[in-house]
Amino acid sequence: MQNLIAAVERIDPLTVFGRVAGVNGLLIEARGGLTRLSVGARVEIERYGQSALPAEVVGFRETRALLMPFGPVEGVAPGAEIKIRPEGAVVRPTAAWLGRIVDAFGEPIDGLGPLPQGEAAYPLKAAPPSAHARGRVGERLDLGVRSMNVFTTTCRGQRLGIFAGSGVGKSVLLSMLARQATCDAVVVGLIGERGREVREFIEETLGEEGLRRAIVVVATSDEPALKRRQAAYMTLALAEFLRDQDMEVLCLMDSVTRFAMAQREIGLAAGEPPTTKGYTPTVFTELPKLLERAGPGPIRPDGTTAGPITALFTVLVDGDDHNEPIADATRGILDGHIVMERAIAERGRFPAINVLKSISRTMPGCQFQEERDVVKGARQVMAAYSNMEELIRIGAYRAGSDPQIDRAITLNPAIEEFLSQDKDEATSLDDSFHQLSSILNAA
Repeated sequence: MQNLIAAVERIDPLTVFGRVAGVNGLLIEARGGLTRLSVGARVEIERYGQSALPAEVVGFRETRALLMPFGPVEGVAPGAEIKIRPEGAVVRPTAAWLGRIVDAFGEPIDGLGPLPQGEAAYPLKAAPPSAHARGRVGERLDLGVRSMNVFTTTCRGQRLGIFAGSGVGKSVLLSMLARQATCDAVVVGLIGERGREVREFIEETLGEEGLRRAIVVVATSDEPALKRRQAAYMTLALAEFLRDQDMEVLCLMDSVTRFAMAQREIGLAAGEPPTTKGYTPTVFTELPKLLERAGPGPIRPDGTTAGPITALFTVLVDGDDHNEPIADATRGILDGHIVMERAIAERGRFPAINVLKSISRTMPGCQFQEERDVVKGARQVMAAYSNMEELIRIGAYRAGSDPQIDRAITLNPAIEEFLSQDKDEATSLDDSFHQLSSILNAA
């Protein structure tokens, strides 16, 4: 009954309409109702023989509003009626959404029936908590993946980027984190994914155990740019809701690059000038607004702190170039980066993480002294082997020339075995350090 009363109170007694003035590519120009429109406002456009087409205001040109639709423009005619929605882009989730799969509008797409609606409205494009009104990162988080537990130890509320090219195992790594990480709830955003891979990821890679405590947001690559961008906002809005329920939330998004590509399409259609590699200025404006929403929770008036959102965002590097614009901008915003390399994947070691190029900005503060010594020793061994790897492979290095390199050659098979991990295998944080310490002490 309370939900019904709240729904009735949200009804606006005044309905404002506009008209379609023209269609130009991805943009629809509208006239009328400008006093009730603003950038980001939602409208519904009538179509012949089809359901109303939702759209968003992305700009203005003289006396006309520029709309971008959430679907195909087929059926839109000049003079078609446009209904302006009074409520902005919001979602009303509940804890019953856990275990469900939704689209960019928060509508279920898993065939399990409708979702209950909560009382509180969470805006999709919420502002991040202010810097002085949010907590600090908490204790370290057990991710269940040995290489990340040891070499990129992560704190609760930290944000990490996973930088990789296509086909090197990003999705499998995300599924390992979703199933094994120590947290209360997981929100997975699949932004611009291939349509055939969505069910494979959910049913096989994520699995029933991972889905049970997760909400999955899906927007495939064939959907309009506006819908792909909104799926990213929806992912963070759902994570913020779970955070406000004092849950420790793990937010996984694949990928930030496709969010940036969607924003580029929207910006170019609205008339923005292209800059680096065709990306528009709003891409680099929206990236920090999106990524900063994750992290430690805001401090409440009573002095308590809401639950943290620990986030891992994948970045699909263009042409395996880790210095391309989106990767470079994202790396500067996040609290660390994990680099996955194709060469490591090609030799059959998964997850294909290059630990020498990966870093967590909360280290070494979140490790004990003996753990820092273990990590330092392991890095020295791996760096020594990496520097001489080519000579070792062609047989040009003579054993006995350098004791440090001899030790690195001896330990390399065991360290490679340590870094390799099956997707169904989980190793606790303490066990990870113990195993690596045993390897180093063996020689």
